[in-house]
Amino acid sequence: MNSSVIIEIRPGAGGDESGLFAADLFKMYRNYSLKKGFGCTVLDSNPSSVGGFKQIVFEISGNGAIDIFKYEAGVHRVQRVPKTEKSGRVHTSTVSVAVLPKATEKDVQINPADLRLEFFRSSGPGGQNVNKRETAVRIIHLPTGTVVTAQTERGQDANKQFAMSILRSKILENVRNKEHHQMQSERKNQIGTGDRSEKIRTYNFPQDRITDHRIKKSWGRIEKIIDGDMDPIIKAFQKEEIVPSVQ
Repeated sequence: MNSSVIIEIRPGAGGDESGLFAADLFKMYRNYSLKKGFGCTVLDSNPSSVGGFKQIVFEISGNGAIDIFKYEAGVHRVQRVPKTEKSGRVHTSTVSVAVLPKATEKDVQINPADLRLEFFRSSGPGGQNVNKRETAVRIIHLPTGTVVTAQTERGQDANKQFAMSILRSKILENVRNKEHHQMQSERKNQIGTGDRSEKIRTYNFPQDRITDHRIKKSWGRIEKIIDGDMDPIIKAFQKEEIVPSVQ
């Protein structure tokens, strides 16, 4: 297994505002990865009509990427006045981030007979079809029920390769999570269980403060961090002895 990583961002509670914050997190990870010399490739995305995402999956490639981004897995909470809010009230929304070590064909061998492939037209904001040809790919792994899609490329073959990359990484994560939970079942006082229902971090815009609840540290200058200056957060985690969400 290489040290590249696949990140999946999905809006949670909060409607359009949650989708907009999903786009902000993607911008943060993309800009930071490019500053560090990593590659960033979108594997699948479903944009919303207001400029956010209903889902986005992307790969950050480069030696050591997993060691940097493994701490991002979990539920991120944002508190701010949404662009769509007319009365000026602060809303609380959530976004979930999954961080998967990228699996290769050597790491996870998949029997083609276990797959069902479906092809459809790519969709844009609002759900309208943006391509005349059925280039988007949906793959169902029948033994586990895992479903992945890819629709960012113009050709079926490229989207199929992207979808298979996501599928291998999800299957590997499931196997490793089962092993991890079996090993940790007798530990009652864990630091960080990796449960994505936990709110790992809060972004409070009115107070210009980001707080990570696992290491109980806060940082100011939210806009700068969202723009890609994640070094203060990453370095704080590298100094702490904490079990991240990706094992």
